[in-house]
Amino acid sequence: MPVALRTFAAGFLAAIVFVPPAMALSGSSRRSTSGTATLTVASSQFGRIIFDGRRHALYAFTRDAHGQSRCSGACAAKWPPYLVRGRLQAGAGVQASLLSTIHRPDGTRQVAYAGRPLYYYIGDRKPGQVLCGNVSEFGGLWLVIAPSGRLIR
Repeated sequence: MPVALRTFAAGFLAAIVFVPPAMALSGSSRRSTSGTATLTVASSQFGRIIFDGRRHALYAFTRDAHGQSRCSGACAAKWPPYLVRGRLQAGAGVQASLLSTIHRPDGTRQVAYAGRPLYYYIGDRKPGQVLCGNVSEFGGLWLVIAPSGRLIR
């Protein structure tokens, strides 16, 4: 095979196998909502906890300051923030008085519960799945949240 053709073939195969970072994060952006952000309460292996409206588990990061996210870059790639452009809605079991948003450094609004910014875990793929409760990563613990706002270990 001529050198030029081999070089083209190698580059073509690399382009097929390589997934650009923006595409790898598309799973996290699909969980952001442009409309209403709804929180609900459902049962899990940790008891009754907070989920989004599609029953995807939501987590809090103990390193966050009250009302401020300290998860960005690689952290936010693995733990995507729950973002909203529209209004918030408290579903069954959720205390509306604990529901709010914070402003992230990039200008987006992140849903918060009891003052704690909320995140997804990128490995939770199915509704009701909670794979990373009480996990230490990025300098803090990732915990699920009870309807009272208490963090569950």
